Amino acid sequence: MKLSRRRFLAFTGTTAAGSAALGGGLLLNPARAAEGNRQPGKVHLDYPTTTVSKAGDLKVGQPVAFTYPDDSSPCTLVKTGRETQGGIGPDGDIVAYSNLCTHMGCPVSYSAEERTFKCPCHFSVFDSELNGQMVSGQATENLPRILLSYRDSDDSIEAVGVEGLIYGRQANILPGA
Repeated sequence: MKLSRRRFLAFTGTTAAGSAALGGGLLLNPARAAEGNRQPGKVHLDYPTTTVSKAGDLKVGQPVAFTYPDDSSPCTLVKTGRETQGGIGPDGDIVAYSNLCTHMGCPVSYSAEERTFKCPCHFSVFDSELNGQMVSGQATENLPRILLSYRDSDDSIEAVGVEGLIYGRQANILPGA
């Protein structure tokens, strides 16, 4: 039986669309649609809860390196010394960000004098006190902010999520991590 070009294209298009519709939920995307009382249209990622430090151990302006949400994602926790937008802890001055510049993934470093994160590759600057807002340079997005929680009972700071997309990823939670 000879198959015309039109019938071939119709068949392959229908097959591809059906496969995408059926298999779309099986792709390696760990995000899932909102459930229960969550907001419709929102995506929920199952971030791990990771203890980063004790608030009492932190010194103003001295960054603390850690990885989150997995070992392939370097981050920096910093006590700014004054109440900060999104800050946690007894003084509301503890924040954390991904160390990967949103422009090309170069590692940023914290400048205590200027209270900013700076990228040495293309000179992007991010404000640590304004949710990692991009101030200048080649980057067009803010640094991903590591969401933190503070537990008063034992003075611990935990990483609980990420706001923004970590450079080089399609999802912040890697499959199998």
